[in-house]
Amino acid sequence: MKFRNTDAPPVAAAKASFSAATAYRFEHDSRLPSHKTKVRDRRRPDPLVEIFDAEVVPMLRAAPGLRAVAIFEELQRRHLDLSPGIRRTLERRIRSWRALHGVEQEVIFRQVHEPGRMALSDFTEMNDADGPHVRIAGELLDHRLYHFRLAYSGFEHVHVILGGESYVALAEGLQNALWMLGGAPREHRSDSLSAAFRNLDTDAREDLTRRYDALCAHYGMEPTRNNPGIAHENGAIESSHGHLKKAVKDALLMRGTGDFADLLAYRGFIDEIVGRKNARITKRIEVERAVLKPLPGERTCDYEETIVTVTSLSGFTLKRVFYTVPSRLIGHRLRVRLYDDRLDLFIGGTSLMTLDRGRAETSGKHGHVVDYHHVIHALRRKPRALLNLVYRAQLFPREAYRQTFDRLLERLAERPACQLMVDLLGLAHDRGCEADLAECLSADLDAGRLPDLAALRQRFAPDPATLPEVVVHLIPLSAYEVLMENSVGAAA
Repeated sequence: MKFRNTDAPPVAAAKASFSAATAYRFEHDSRLPSHKTKVRDRRRPDPLVEIFDAEVVPMLRAAPGLRAVAIFEELQRRHLDLSPGIRRTLERRIRSWRALHGVEQEVIFRQVHEPGRMALSDFTEMNDADGPHVRIAGELLDHRLYHFRLAYSGFEHVHVILGGESYVALAEGLQNALWMLGGAPREHRSDSLSAAFRNLDTDAREDLTRRYDALCAHYGMEPTRNNPGIAHENGAIESSHGHLKKAVKDALLMRGTGDFADLLAYRGFIDEIVGRKNARITKRIEVERAVLKPLPGERTCDYEETIVTVTSLSGFTLKRVFYTVPSRLIGHRLRVRLYDDRLDLFIGGTSLMTLDRGRAETSGKHGHVVDYHHVIHALRRKPRALLNLVYRAQLFPREAYRQTFDRLLERLAERPACQLMVDLLGLAHDRGCEADLAECLSADLDAGRLPDLAALRQRFAPDPATLPEVVVHLIPLSAYEVLMENSVGAAA
């Protein structure tokens, strides 16, 4: 207050950078606030003086996890005249009480990670309401990401998963990461595969645990799991989920669209993002790579194998999904290797084909993976079966075929509509013109006319049945003896 020697209190306070009220208060009592022992009295009566110790404290002791807002609502129910404005006062009072008398809370201990010691795996959902939206060929992609990370260097590997959390998805993604890395850590931690265990009986859970333990043993890793519901024990990867999803979202925004031609293109897009993240920590990755354990000679299985029987429906059902196969396989038992995104079919030791993996509907109904090439020959004999076919929507290879059949049902009777639609599918099968025929059908739909089967057959000629027969006459070998005699005579 050296300015007070020459200036009035308001001017001196302004020069000292505090308010005039503080200057007058200081003139009245020159002690600093920290030196004043007298506590300022309340300006208004305490609204909780009669109920906090009597009612609130017993509730806090009986249920330590009770939220302050729940206590406030209960007090309002008990005391109808209680002012709504005391909620913030109550929350502060409860917070202060818990600081003095509350239960001990969980403590998080930061860890020092050694190179080559720990790797972590987890799955993250990519279909959040505010998350990035990805479309494959125009269809929204329902998917997750398998996320692998080394705790020391931060090396990451990500694999697009089409189904839920499963051992197959974990085994495929983990092995891809290890072989890309070129070595294996001493310990692998997961979140107990909580989603994979859900709805499994005891035997199935034990089998899944055995397979996971065998997978880790194949690479010389110790399998560990964090305690269920304790996410921070997996914090070295849980915290990276958010950074990864933000990086994907930013990359999609920079790209200008979330549409991809096929799943392979989207997987390449994800690999590029993760590759750029790893490139920024190359030195730390090389330090950790040098102390990783060597990989075994080959991968272990990353699929589930089962046996199915092809029924008279020209297909089989696996995990509530019906798959069609050629009818010549009816009655045969097939060996199926089930991956996250495909099925490999074998008869004995002979590879037959690969099918895209389907998923059952969320409503509980069976899914369908149908190839019209497998059943078109049978539909030609029973065209009316198309009308009420269970998997009719999945039978049509493109949207134009489905819309054409709807138009035929509007314009024609059921029998001719089914017959014409089966003939169109047969044309696409016989002439190999599925895409070109779809364009013609789309043009007919836009023009409001029905497809002309005769004109389409003429357009996509020739018909294999009308090709001319070519007869090849083979010359007898004795005719060549004349040539040999002539050559000998000329040499003489």
